[in-house]
Amino acid sequence: MADQTDSEARAGNSAGGAPVAFAEGPPTFENPWPIGYFSGKIKAYIDRLGTAWVEGEITQWGVSGGNVYGKLKDTTEEVTIGFNIWSSVRAKIPADLKQGDRVIALVKPNYWLKGGTLTMQVFEMRHVGLGDLLERLERLRRQLASEGLFDESRKKRLPFLPGCIGLITGKDSDAEKDVLRNAQLRWPSVSFRVVHAAVQGDRVAREVASAISALDADPEVDVIIVARGGGDFQNLLGFSDESVIRAAAACRTPLVSAIGHEADRPLLDDVADLRASTPTDAAKRVVPDVSEELNKVEQARARLSLRVTAFVRSEIDRIEQVRSRPVLSNAGWIVDTRAEELTRHVSRGVELMHRVLERAGTATSDLSARLRTLSPQSTLDRGYAIVQQASSGAGSATGGGPAGGHIVRRPADAPLDSSLTITLASGALRARSEGEL
Repeated sequence: MADQTDSEARAGNSAGGAPVAFAEGPPTFENPWPIGYFSGKIKAYIDRLGTAWVEGEITQWGVSGGNVYGKLKDTTEEVTIGFNIWSSVRAKIPADLKQGDRVIALVKPNYWLKGGTLTMQVFEMRHVGLGDLLERLERLRRQLASEGLFDESRKKRLPFLPGCIGLITGKDSDAEKDVLRNAQLRWPSVSFRVVHAAVQGDRVAREVASAISALDADPEVDVIIVARGGGDFQNLLGFSDESVIRAAAACRTPLVSAIGHEADRPLLDDVADLRASTPTDAAKRVVPDVSEELNKVEQARARLSLRVTAFVRSEIDRIEQVRSRPVLSNAGWIVDTRAEELTRHVSRGVELMHRVLERAGTATSDLSARLRTLSPQSTLDRGYAIVQQASSGAGSATGGGPAGGHIVRRPADAPLDSSLTITLASGALRARSEGEL
């Protein structure tokens, strides 16, 4: 757009289109500037700014009449500017530029007089150098790895059958439909708690990290899936943001990353407890297939039945083998073969007992004979008598038997007229000594 001359800037348009004159000098209440003159001043100042290289993310990209009208946003601050690319310039820039791309552009501020708007005219535009982005990403990867956030020991096992699955994905996205459809086909009663978040652009990190924290705080959620249907490297940068990685690392609920990008994996894949190649793969790995599980149960029951049957048959065969042995086929042989031996032992025992009793009887008879031989009574039975001095006690006076006086062995033991007691084989006599013969 050509610059206005100073004379043109001094004249504004009235309601009927006629020029309005005004006095030179600074604007005052009495001498205001016409809008056209003021706009010309703004344009002249802006035109002097020249061009500048800027970096940002394309948040709007529309084509009209061969020209591109869009918006460029700072990736770290909430600042947005509009831009336009004329068709002559569009032919010189990459044809694959689109919304969500991070770019570097050579722009020049352009103030449109009639609309009173400021836009950036683009002369060059290209993608941000992947080398720079990869270098930043690699630095962050090394830092997080040094903190142990990618260690296998931190990863948690997924539950066999989650009662409730938390799903973080874009609203009405194909990823959401894939996860829900495939999970419900595998296990119809599975339940979901879906949190919609931006999956492209500068809002990804903030919204995804917030969704992870919210679902982790829900006690009913057993596993969390973060799903996106793939995309190019730059579109997935939000899933490598440090805030998202730290939210995932702090998550106590098992987390599955299903970003669906193979060539340039986002860092979320490394910190997640399980990485799925696609949202469909995530559904298959998180939710078991009911038909497969029933089939496994039937197979297990069949294997168990076969093993029990084989075990019982084996034991029956072993019992039959034991029963067929001679020792058990005719149990009476034990009595028959042992009866003679038992009789022999009984006879031997009786014989030995008789011998013992006979010997004991003989020994007893010998002892009895010896005892009788040595007994005083035996001597008396042979006609001998025992002479004792009579005791002076009452026993001797009443004739009650020997009173235990001294035995008379010599005549001197029985002086004249001494009382004596004579013990015979049967009974006793009283006598009086008449002296020695």
